[in-house]
Amino acid sequence: MRKYTWKKLINKIKQLAKEYKQDVIDIRRHIHANPELSYQEFNTAKFVAEQLRNFGIDPKEGVAETGLTAIIKGKNPDKKVTALRADMDALPILEANDVPYKSKNEGVMHACGHDAHTASLLGCAKILNSLKEEFEGTVKLIFQPGEEKNPGGASLMIKDGALKNPVPTTIFGQHVMPLIPVGKVGFRSGMYMASCDEIYLTVHGKGGHGAIPELAIDPVLITSHIIVALQQVISRNASPKTPTVLSFGKVEANGATNIIPEKVEVAGTFRAMNEEWRAEAHRIIKKMAESIAEGMGGSCDVNISKGYPYLENDPAITDSARKSAEEYLGKENIEDLDLWMGAEDFSYYTHEVPACFYRLGTRNEQKGITSYVHTPTFNIDENALEIGSGLMAWIAIKSLGN
Repeated sequence: MRKYTWKKLINKIKQLAKEYKQDVIDIRRHIHANPELSYQEFNTAKFVAEQLRNFGIDPKEGVAETGLTAIIKGKNPDKKVTALRADMDALPILEANDVPYKSKNEGVMHACGHDAHTASLLGCAKILNSLKEEFEGTVKLIFQPGEEKNPGGASLMIKDGALKNPVPTTIFGQHVMPLIPVGKVGFRSGMYMASCDEIYLTVHGKGGHGAIPELAIDPVLITSHIIVALQQVISRNASPKTPTVLSFGKVEANGATNIIPEKVEVAGTFRAMNEEWRAEAHRIIKKMAESIAEGMGGSCDVNISKGYPYLENDPAITDSARKSAEEYLGKENIEDLDLWMGAEDFSYYTHEVPACFYRLGTRNEQKGITSYVHTPTFNIDENALEIGSGLMAWIAIKSLGN
């Protein structure tokens, strides 16, 4: 496609993104007001399917039960296939925002921006379908459940054939970023996000009176030794070249001021960016926790729920997407992303298909939109939706080699 044609097409995309902006905002607000938890996105999936049909796109429903896919064919559809993904699930958080579209499902909230992801991809779909006579190749849309909960909806979508019939040669994912101002986007080539495993420990002892600890085996004391000792997994076992995080966020000991409980339950997270080290760390955590408990007269059950793998952006695909973003937004609006110890199940796709996972700025300090994801006051500047829809459409078309 010649340069003047690119300019003409990019202007059309921008015009359509602006024209569809309010529709996309309305879609986002509907989804935000009606959030559903991971693997329970039945109504959300129906709503997405209905919107796609309104655009003239026929969805395939029931993929991994509450997911769906759809195909947009341009001219010469077999030339190349690219995929675009959005997640649809919400979090178990009580929303504190005072907005007209506040969650109607008490205790459930779109606090991670998945409502924006889904709305943006729907807006992108509407744009691409309007322009399907002006590009070559096929775009596959993937709307997935359960990004927030193991084993990760992406893994289930892949198992259920989301990356087949047709098989994409590239895939792109877009995620809101409240640290980046609206109007800007961020990219990082290569390793970007960590693997994520859930660590569950149950420390058993022998309950008793707090005033007579010699007659008990104190699981609280054992647990404290285990938690402190496990930090050695990071400080003495992990290479400085291998970013690693081990954190414990939940400790439950149902005793009292003068009651030593029978057991203590602990939950935490382990994050890494190397699969060999990840497996070795699991072995060390298990052995250390069990040995310390046994040495103090108790026992420890260790359950490691293996979650998402690390996320790695394909250098060539990411470089191409970044250049497309520079064309669409201007080079001054593209930021470099730091290595991130957070996890995302889009990582499953990156291990199957050359991929790029980038960040969409949603912050606006003047409007007071500054809260981070997974908080009760998280919100976005909805001007980001126009950018998200249009940019994703442009990246998709450019990735098809037009």
